[in-house]
Parts: sequence; C-alpha cells; structure tokens
Amino acid sequence: MIQQILVGILFLGALFYIGRMAYRSLTAKKACSGNCKCGIDLSNIPPASIKDRS
Repeated sequence: MIQQILVGILFLGALFYIGRMAYRSLTAKKACSGNCKCGIDLSNIPPASIKDRS
C-alpha cells in the first residue's frame, strides 16, 4: 500500500516537471537571451569596405 502511494507521488511529480518544462518552452520569453538581435534593425548600415591585405 505505501509503495503504491510513493509511486503515485513520484509519477505526479514527474508529470508536473514535464508539464512545467513544456509550458516554459512554449511561452514567449520577455528578455533577450543568447545570440539574438533584441529588435535592432541593422539593415540601414552599409557594409564595411574590404581592403586587399596581400
């Protein structure tokens, strides 16, 4: 009997953990993280000239 209760608690904990991971991956992130441009438009900047270094 006690083993079934413990297995049930572990199962519910695992479901909660997986559900929380799925929810976090599907919700929009509010802050910029990683290698993103954070909404900066760089299309107006002309490319730098390439000089011959030989």
